[in-house]
Amino acid sequence: MTAADATPPHVPAITALLLAGGRGSRMGGVDKGLQNFNGTPLAMNALLRLSQQTLPPAEVMINANRNLSAYESFGAPVWPDALPDYAGPLAGFLTGLEQCETPLLLTLPCDVPNFPLSLCERLAHALLAQEAEIAMVSAPETDDSGATRLRPQPVFCLLRAELLESLVRFTQAGGRKIDAWTAQHQQVLVPFNEPGDDPLAFANANTLAELRALEQHR
Repeated sequence: MTAADATPPHVPAITALLLAGGRGSRMGGVDKGLQNFNGTPLAMNALLRLSQQTLPPAEVMINANRNLSAYESFGAPVWPDALPDYAGPLAGFLTGLEQCETPLLLTLPCDVPNFPLSLCERLAHALLAQEAEIAMVSAPETDDSGATRLRPQPVFCLLRAELLESLVRFTQAGGRKIDAWTAQHQQVLVPFNEPGDDPLAFANANTLAELRALEQHR
């Protein structure tokens, strides 16, 4: 299913959840969200971009498992994983849905510093227009052969908060993969390859070298 062009009804309030709870293993075990991007910690950079959204979220919170006081200093509530042992992004989703007090929850990772300022609005538009339960980003990626194609980005989702019960059941049964859970629900893929879209908007920094390279991107 792809995003429709129909104008959606009034958009309910959205809470944004910044995912910063990973091990950062490919970055040498450092806390990714606290690494500087052009002089600003990645997590703070993301919070600033959220405040600049064309449809700003009503609330913002951070999912982190280390250095909680550092994250709290950025001015948003901080919640550790609801599951033990760094169980992955879906553990953050679970925490976010448990704490969410708005009808919709936007999830996004801390290591994608150039995500679009239209992210929240376009996901909300698609979710409501398609009457879906989940709206997920689909962004261009170039493979080793040089071919570019759209690929789902499951950490960039807009979820209905009522999905909490479903996710509790899924994780209690041992499920940990985002796409395996989202496949159980009506979802819409939202393409970010329209004219004017930055083809590197969803490029993430898994290593410090990749982070330095993204600093040069304008």
